[in-house]
Amino acid sequence: MSEPKIEDLPGIGAATAEKLREGGYDNLMSVAVSSPGELADAAGLGESVARKAINAARDLCEMGFESGDQLLERRAKILKITTGAKAFDEMLDGGFETGSISECYGTYGSGKSQVAHVLAVTVQKPVEEGGADGVSVFIDGEGTFRPERIKQIAEGCGMDAAEVLKKVRVARAYNSDHQMLLVAKVEDLIKSGELNVKVIIVDSLTSHFRAEYAGRGQLADRQQKLNRHMHALARLAQVHNICVYVTNQVMAKPDTFFGDPTEAIGGNIVGHNSAFRIYLRRGKKGTRVGKLIDSPNLPESECIFNVTEKGMEDI
Repeated sequence: MSEPKIEDLPGIGAATAEKLREGGYDNLMSVAVSSPGELADAAGLGESVARKAINAARDLCEMGFESGDQLLERRAKILKITTGAKAFDEMLDGGFETGSISECYGTYGSGKSQVAHVLAVTVQKPVEEGGADGVSVFIDGEGTFRPERIKQIAEGCGMDAAEVLKKVRVARAYNSDHQMLLVAKVEDLIKSGELNVKVIIVDSLTSHFRAEYAGRGQLADRQQKLNRHMHALARLAQVHNICVYVTNQVMAKPDTFFGDPTEAIGGNIVGHNSAFRIYLRRGKKGTRVGKLIDSPNLPESECIFNVTEKGMEDI
């Protein structure tokens, strides 16, 4: 039997199905997890028709619980992408994980963008060498992307720099709306089947949101919009088994009298949506220090590494 499509739902014809796909509802699961109001607005349906379609989609998707061993078996498909620095990889239990969002935050010059450039290269390595044999998409919000750096890291890894550069897709985001639109366009790249996208890099996640929504009066609007952005990234990571790497800016808490006053921008919205949070800072003699602040399954730990021509290396 063929796999059921949106057109198979009650009250959904070819024209309505096309409207739903344009609104981002391109499979039964996306319909099943939506609300009647959202579906009605997307396709111009009545709420009663939308509710029937949602219930039918839930029946066809066989939504329910699964056992822990089934989930463990499914997680076996997750890949670990190396950074080239053994200490950093060990801190992350093998490298950056696909299927979730990893966030690095720190002050300027702490190495956030360097990690991004390294990931754009190492993701192209074969799986047995710590890569994902895939393509990277770099959403550049601060003008930090440098093809010269990609070439330098690729040559340091013994890879063909010209071929590596061809497998890095770059787009400059000029405001928060453009940044969110580019994330939506990534799914089009994936569905076209032309590119095996395995890393999405957003550098920086919060810079445009921070600039456009200033002051406490706009804080709620900024956080709601940022939440939608994070959910779109999380969905791409989970549905397509992609590593999403985001960099984040920081602020200094003025009420901190003891210890490090550095805190990531975005508050709980970003913190809740990032599966792995890493705090980067400059160490002694030009080194960098990475500290795993939060993870679903790994203990808090710290590593020291160098940023070199080859990318990232152990001390």
